[in-house]
Amino acid sequence: MQNNFIKIAKISLVLVYLVIIAGAVVRMTGSGMGCPDWPKCFGYYIPPTDISELEWRPQREFKKGQVIIVDETLQVANSNFTTADTFQEDNWSLYTKHNYAVFNPTHTWVEFINRLFGALAGLGTLVMAIASFRYWKKKKKITILSWVVVFAMGFQAWLGATVVYSVLAPAKITIHMVMALVIVALILYIIHLANDRVKANKADKLARNLIFITLFATLLQVVFGTQVRQFVDEQIMIYGDNAPELWLNNPDFYFYIHRSFSIIVVLINLYLAYRITRYNLGYSKIYWVLFMLLIEVITGLAMYFLDFPFSTQALHLVVASLLFGFQSYLALEVINAFKTRKTS
Repeated sequence: MQNNFIKIAKISLVLVYLVIIAGAVVRMTGSGMGCPDWPKCFGYYIPPTDISELEWRPQREFKKGQVIIVDETLQVANSNFTTADTFQEDNWSLYTKHNYAVFNPTHTWVEFINRLFGALAGLGTLVMAIASFRYWKKKKKITILSWVVVFAMGFQAWLGATVVYSVLAPAKITIHMVMALVIVALILYIIHLANDRVKANKADKLARNLIFITLFATLLQVVFGTQVRQFVDEQIMIYGDNAPELWLNNPDFYFYIHRSFSIIVVLINLYLAYRITRYNLGYSKIYWVLFMLLIEVITGLAMYFLDFPFSTQALHLVVASLLFGFQSYLALEVINAFKTRKTS
């Protein structure tokens, strides 16, 4: 029974990471506004594949809420009706959430797939929450946290809607990304609580402090990174997709913070790994942390010196979220080590 719940929780964690990966692809391809409305896409459950589906034409059936593009504006059907021979404004209402009215089929389907993964992850966390009732008598915290995750997923979906309505406002994108990492940390905590066979590592105060410092530092780096990404998006709008050598031309303040702070993050993690190895503390996941950091450094250097090779941006973001996950579990292990020492 316990093993089944842990498997369900791990599947939920994988699904959340798939959403993060899909979101990274959305950012990499510039598909954030591929679906200008929410939760549907141009008013459809299955989005259009051709611009003709978003154009007005006579004797065509429309359902309430479906969207067309007219004079660079989004028009929403007020009811179910069949169009006459001429366009009748009374049948339509101007979409007022924003004024973005562009259709790109690739962007639309990339964003739609991202939303499908989000729905799947939401379903996975709901199954986990239902399964968690078996712990209600012995470990209420597991059940409570499992339902917190469900509500957090709902909040995350709402945040996704606000990102679209704001036409990808940088601050809202940052909050959306941080919330995803919070959900990852919560699920990892649930898995940790449900696992009665957690290895007891050695308690070390300096290692504990360093683990929490590196976890916080990674979270800060993610925030700085989203700001750098926003700067790059603005540069792409100026110079175009075919001039990656200019995307970091005259970078802003956040770029230099992100680059310089990464050196500090790497050094702290290296010293943490040295201490764990030197004093045989356990915490074997530190080696995964170092591996993730290596990929982060390589992709960061590649973007800067090799002008953004394909997929490096998405890989950089996804690996940062994986790094945060491993560091979060390290934090849970070090907390467990001190609890074990107190009770022994």
